[in-house]
Amino acid sequence: MSGLALGLVGNICLAFLFYPVTRGSSILKLIGLTSESSIKYHIWLGHITMIIFTSHGLCYIIFWATTHQISQMLKWDKILISNLAGEIALLSGLAMWMTSIPRIRRKIFELFFYTHQLYIVFVVFFVFHVGFSYASIMLPGFYLFLIDRFLRFLQSQQRIRLVSAQILPCETVELNFSKSPGLSYSPTSIVFVNLPAISRMQWHPFTVTSSESLDPEKLSVVIKSEGSWSQKLYQMLSSPSPIDHLDVSIEGPYGPASTHFTRHDKLVLVSGGSGITPFISIIRDLLSQASTGKNSPRILLICAFKKSKDLTMLDLILPVSGSSTLDLSHFQIQIEAYVTRETESTTSNQDFLPAIWFKPNPADAPVSAVLGPKTLLWLAAIIASSFTLFLVLIGILTRYYIYPIDHNTNMIYSTSWRSALNMLFICISIALTSTAVFLRNKKVYTKETKQIQDLQTPTPMASPGSWFYNADRELESLPRQSFVQATKVHYGERPNLKKIVLLESEGCSSVGVLVSGPRRMRQEVARICASGLIDNLHFESMSFSW
Repeated sequence: MSGLALGLVGNICLAFLFYPVTRGSSILKLIGLTSESSIKYHIWLGHITMIIFTSHGLCYIIFWATTHQISQMLKWDKILISNLAGEIALLSGLAMWMTSIPRIRRKIFELFFYTHQLYIVFVVFFVFHVGFSYASIMLPGFYLFLIDRFLRFLQSQQRIRLVSAQILPCETVELNFSKSPGLSYSPTSIVFVNLPAISRMQWHPFTVTSSESLDPEKLSVVIKSEGSWSQKLYQMLSSPSPIDHLDVSIEGPYGPASTHFTRHDKLVLVSGGSGITPFISIIRDLLSQASTGKNSPRILLICAFKKSKDLTMLDLILPVSGSSTLDLSHFQIQIEAYVTRETESTTSNQDFLPAIWFKPNPADAPVSAVLGPKTLLWLAAIIASSFTLFLVLIGILTRYYIYPIDHNTNMIYSTSWRSALNMLFICISIALTSTAVFLRNKKVYTKETKQIQDLQTPTPMASPGSWFYNADRELESLPRQSFVQATKVHYGERPNLKKIVLLESEGCSSVGVLVSGPRRMRQEVARICASGLIDNLHFESMSFSW
């Protein structure tokens, strides 16, 4: 009875397990969550579910062992509960659970990632264990996850047009993709990037650094050369004979439905290293708002780097094209840059490599929303039509195949086969309706895509250079000159975050403090904001991908 009770409670937890990992679902946006911020709920639910299901399994094993019924472990009943299927589901769940331990996940991420694909085995044998009718308690969440996963699969099969790449001296690459004007996203959004030339299996998340309003036809990401995948990309692009075309696939973008940065009088942005990447999109978005006459908060950007060559990441704040037309009269920004391991600058402008412009391929497409601008409407249409199709298919199966066996013979149709056919029809229904909607939206974008591909972008003869390291030269635009004057570099020291935050909060009714960087930096600023010394601080720790 204890084991049975634990199983019932575990099923309730399992019913909510898949909601947080539906990246592209509008359900998350409706409750104010993003795909990144909701992961913690999936982790919590996963721990609770596996603790309960492990206890559930141990209760039955102990009972069978003490009552000399250990052979029950191998029982696969045709009609009732299948014990063997439950044990297979539990073992696959334990494998996912053990490899999700933070130390293993961080050090051997590929082991965690590929082991987590056992969720398919877990779900299939869980359904075999309890039967499809009882497993329907988790159907809403898993059904939404299946739709989201298949739509992401369809989006990932497209090749995206890579327009250009900018190589920075700090072994950092900015990739610029062609974007459909109908695609909308918010600052701090992320995309998953796949490069078949490096690995067909690996998908890496990166923060979008472009602004939807400032870069209407471009989507940019910044990639720091840290791991083996990013190092191979940097070597490919920085080689003496760089390639003229690169196949790229993208999933996303995923991000918040809206941002609340303009509600503050001042924004204090604290970043460490490549943690500056989400702030680039925030500053660009606020810059665009200020140039159109809208109210924009004052910005203090505190960025810490290890070496002076990392300062070149500040060049990415302003886009190369279109910055000369911006009106900065209503935009107030101050940049305090700290170089912690050097006492003077060691980088010159000659370290810059020329931008790489890739040849367009007719088969490539711009980045676009998988369901178009009316995502919620099309998602609802897919859910309704696919479930209706599933009910029709299962009704035909039951009436003309299962019913005659159950009622016209002495046989009773196998519960396992009934469950297998139900799962098959769910997959068929989702695949048919999702593909139809995806192809319909792809057709709408066809004309738009051709217009973008027909544009011949001239290849510049030289790199745009660095406005920071070449500040004495004749600057090409007033916005860049303003940014040079607003930047102050401190060599050989670390920022006194407590002093800076307390000083900047004086005289302001509302100060937003955003932190993106190493864990130690996030914890330090969180302690300052939670100390109670200042009442007008609003703290937010941001996740970033680079």
